[in-house]
Amino acid sequence: MAEDESGGQRLDKWLCYARFAKTRTVAQALVEGGKVRLNREKITSSSRLVRAGDVLTIRLPRDVKVVRVTGFSDRRVSPPETAGLYQPVVTEGED
Repeated sequence: MAEDESGGQRLDKWLCYARFAKTRTVAQALVEGGKVRLNREKITSSSRLVRAGDVLTIRLPRDVKVVRVTGFSDRRVSPPETAGLYQPVVTEGED
């Protein structure tokens, strides 16, 4: 798994590589459209760095995902490999 010198990765790259968006362009549109929160703060800059331990709330067309960043990659990974990039966060009201 890849990680840059500062201990993080651009948000748009991470979203694409973790398979929340099909392309970086789609990932950028998600972020710039206000559909992503980083540690509860609305983010509109796709170049913002995410670090291990950060919590992302991602509003997708048919779902809302809340995940904790646990790793990084230097490429788009296969669906089974995404388990190394994040953990789902259980929110209140879920069983």
